Amino acid sequence: MNYKIIRLIDRPEIKEEAARWFHEKWGVPTEAYAESMEECLSKRAVPQWYVAMENDRIIGGLGVIDNDFHNRKDLTPNVCAVYTEEDKRCKGVAGALLDFVCTDMKQYGITTLYLVTDHTSFYERYGWKFLCMVQGDGEPGMSRMYIHES
Repeated sequence: MNYKIIRLIDRPEIKEEAARWFHEKWGVPTEAYAESMEECLSKRAVPQWYVAMENDRIIGGLGVIDNDFHNRKDLTPNVCAVYTEEDKRCKGVAGALLDFVCTDMKQYGITTLYLVTDHTSFYERYGWKFLCMVQGDGEPGMSRMYIHES
């Protein structure tokens, strides 16, 4: 499979397309993604956004934000919105994105990242460790919080 991982700060012209793509996957308003992506372009460490592109098609993506809508505000920053298109799953795209973001965040001096998920074994494959349970904003149940230290 031939794809490239792109940092939004390197390709700001894809911001609107990326915001629409993440909105379609997660249902969060396009404007919320666009606002975070605009903040990303200000060259701050967080937030950051990344997409995997095959030709001109986004096939995967994720972001880094301060808090992924949970009660543990001290566990920051958070990798969020991890998604791979169904026809590209089980081909290493998500793993490559996760490795890329961990390496990229090190450039900003960020060596510890957190991630909220309901998956129970997926992230361990990529060096993430279960840390604790967290309460999602407006969620009745608890979610799993993972940590990655570089």
